Amino acid sequence: MIDNAPKFIKFALGENVKQSNWNSFSRFPQTRMGVEQLYVDYFTRAKEYDNKKKSGQPYRKDFELEVISEIINKERFISCHSYVQSEINMLMKVAEQFDFNVNTFTHILEGYKVADKMKEHGAGGSTFSDWWAYKYEVNDAIPYNGAIMLDAGVTVAFNSDDSEMIRRLNQEAAKAIKYGGVSEEDAFKFVTLNPAKLLHLNDRVGSIKVGKDADVVLWTGHPMSIYSKAEKTIIEGTVYFDLEKDKVMRQQIKSKRNDLINMMLNEKNNGGATQSPRKWKKPHIHCDFEGDLHK
Repeated sequence: MIDNAPKFIKFALGENVKQSNWNSFSRFPQTRMGVEQLYVDYFTRAKEYDNKKKSGQPYRKDFELEVISEIINKERFISCHSYVQSEINMLMKVAEQFDFNVNTFTHILEGYKVADKMKEHGAGGSTFSDWWAYKYEVNDAIPYNGAIMLDAGVTVAFNSDDSEMIRRLNQEAAKAIKYGGVSEEDAFKFVTLNPAKLLHLNDRVGSIKVGKDADVVLWTGHPMSIYSKAEKTIIEGTVYFDLEKDKVMRQQIKSKRNDLINMMLNEKNNGGATQSPRKWKKPHIHCDFEGDLHK
């Protein structure tokens, strides 16, 4: 958690919003055109609400319209789940109609088709390195997407929708070198400085510089190599992981485990009460995860 971080809101477009992938006919919208109209309707209401509020007239407070008014007033930034060029274009036009910018298009696997328009609009792109074909609207995805957006002048980041991949975004960044010939420095910015820029936090994190928060990883080799291991992880000046200390702790855990196993065997051999082993399955943490991690 970062204190006083800029305010954001998540938007979405495409198959997920119009519910193409499951049998639901419970709510509007059910079409891509309906999604556009929904946004226009909300921004129109928020504009009228904000004008009335600023005029000094009595008004009934609406928390939903308060938040949308913050977007119009450039006090809250949009990160928008997106895939196809038609909808990327659509949301940029809706935003321009109400005189604000879409801050970041996430996923945006057809960003290479509209990179010039994104640059003109002022939108950044946070994309996957090489995901495609997992649903219909990503069939046109290419691994050169990040490089093409970068060449057009767009601020580009690589993101993950996967709890495992997020631990290896340094290796995801390396794919931009293979697909598109991005320089090592620019590729590494895809997972360091550029995401910080898109979050408007690059004055605090994203690069090593005097005055920034001390969030640093030291590697045993090249930071984008699959053979490199994290040697030290330092967050706000505190060492959270040390490779040598980890080796010692692993040995201590192994010794403690052996002690516990021997204690249990002795208890069982001496006629003590026993119970069957109980397996605890680690939950898969995803964007739609609900539950208690401590149970």
